[in-house]
Amino acid sequence: MVDKLSSEERNELLQPLIQAGWKVQSNRDAIEKEFKFKDFNEAFGFMTRVALLADKMDHHPEWFNVYNKVQVTLSSHDVNGLSKRDVRMAAFMDLLIK
Repeated sequence: MVDKLSSEERNELLQPLIQAGWKVQSNRDAIEKEFKFKDFNEAFGFMTRVALLADKMDHHPEWFNVYNKVQVTLSSHDVNGLSKRDVRMAAFMDLLIK
């Protein structure tokens, strides 16, 4: 069972993500970020690596890809908002681009 982030968890866990370029959406309890790559191959490789983790976590991002850009939105549908799964997924994505 996954729980929605508490106020304390939001303050603690989202701050590093915001500093890394993630934004909290204004219209729903979700975070978003756009990743840019050298070309489509790098963008697709990134998406593939994320998809492997997402499948293991049974937690799948909302994303949109055109050529070298991947726009990602994370929110846990089963709790109608942000959970630790979203934080883990966002942190993993950020590690992939370092």
